[in-house]
Amino acid sequence: MPEPVVSPATLPSLEGQVERLVSLGLIAPDREDALRAHGARLALTAPAGSLLVLHERVAPASVLAPLMSLPAPGRAGKAGERRGGFIVTDMTDVDQFTPTVEAPLPDADAYVVSGIQRGDDMRNWSPEEAAVAIRGAGRSPLTLAEGIHWALQSPGVIEAGACFMTMGSRLRKPNGDYDSRTPALWISGGTGRDGAERKGAPKVGWCWWANRHTWLGMASAEARIAG
Repeated sequence: MPEPVVSPATLPSLEGQVERLVSLGLIAPDREDALRAHGARLALTAPAGSLLVLHERVAPASVLAPLMSLPAPGRAGKAGERRGGFIVTDMTDVDQFTPTVEAPLPDADAYVVSGIQRGDDMRNWSPEEAAVAIRGAGRSPLTLAEGIHWALQSPGVIEAGACFMTMGSRLRKPNGDYDSRTPALWISGGTGRDGAERKGAPKVGWCWWANRHTWLGMASAEARIAG
């Protein structure tokens, strides 16, 4: 996996990430100072470039996704206008896509993910193929909520032609098998059910487990650290 770990410069400090989450209204006022203290403790030991993540029980994907935004493309919007994130209409069960055994979450309301990669070197791989390589490299696939946190802190991580899948989140069917839909983050083209008004907006969608896409990498991380 030759792709370098994302430069620390692409993410704010952990203290800055805390303030970003607070500004988005994701933290109850009476919990803000506790998160600041926890973030400060994590900053003492977490590797440079780590991503702060709120556990899914605190901030599920359905809450996080609408907070994403990207500048409106070209002449599609007024100067300074941004397009808000959204979830595709056929993924109303988004919060049922939970972490797989390959992406175990710490039992903490907030934790950091270190050594994140967008997986550009795995564009045009299927999730099924990438899972083997990621596991073999001793890494863990990002969950959907982790991927959205990354986009909230560093919106440019979602860019045209270089978006990513978050195959650390899967939906279990009643028989115990995984649903073939695999979550991903990319930019809407404003077509079909998305609607023209969403052209250029960051979106949560899905692709089939065994399908390949030239513009979707396979996001992964080195470790998750609770403190």
